[in-house]
Order: sequence, then structure tokens, then C-alpha cells
Amino acid sequence: MIEATSCGGVVIFRGKVLVLYKNYKNKYEGWVLPKGTVESGEEYKDTATREVKEETGADATIIKYIGKSQYTFSIPQDTVEKQVHWYLMMSDSYYSKPQKEEYFVDSGYYKYHEAYHLLKFANEKQILEKAYNEYLDLKKSNLWGNKKYF
Repeated sequence: MIEATSCGGVVIFRGKVLVLYKNYKNKYEGWVLPKGTVESGEEYKDTATREVKEETGADATIIKYIGKSQYTFSIPQDTVEKQVHWYLMMSDSYYSKPQKEEYFVDSGYYKYHEAYHLLKFANEKQILEKAYNEYLDLKKSNLWGNKKYF
């Protein structure tokens, strides 16, 4: 068993959620949230910010930690047990550019219900739901976008 840790973000701008479409040699297709592997000596928050920037081109600021998801998948030699730490993040524009080197072919900001239905994995849908509810609570309290909050 190989243990792996990644970090990612639920990026929101003006109420819309940033998602990516991955197409790996036509074997894997689906909409996902941006995330990636923690590099040696890197803080989880830094990984999340870096991966969002690399995979989407978006400049995003972490608002708060949302939680983690866990799943396993098989590779030819072994089984990987993956843990992903998620952050609610705020972008400063609708700009995004999918990272072609990672087989992302599309990206964009979608309304919550659209993003929810686009996402391929149930665990990412759960994280999106939790993050979006946090966003709505912060917005209701006039704390969303308030730099003093974070």
C-alpha cells in the first residue's frame, strides 16, 4: 500500500465554482476540482494554492480549511491510499487556463448546481457542498471578501 497526500481548492468567484475537465488518452474523462501532490517540505496551504495556480492559471486566496477526503485506487504495482486536504478559496476573476501537460482540456466557472452535477466523483461533490455552504454562510455574514476574516 502506497500512501499519498494531495491538497486542492474549491475556488469561487462571484458565486461560481471553478472546475476542470480531464481527458487522459481517452481513458479517463471527467470534471474535477483542482488538486495535486504535496511536495517535500511544503505546507498543505501552499500546495493547494500552487496546484490551483498550476492546473487552472487562477490566482486564488485561501479562505478556510474545509476538510479531507480519502479514497484508494490501483496502479499496476500496488494500491494507492490517497488523502486530499481541501480549502475554500476565493479568486479575483473568472480567468482560467487548463494545464495541458496534466491532460486538462477545459476549465471554467459554473453555478453551484451545474458544477455539482458536472463533477465525476462523489467525494468531490461532498467537498463542494460543504465548501459552498461555508461560502454562503460567510456571504450572509458579510465576511466573504473581507480580508480581515482570513
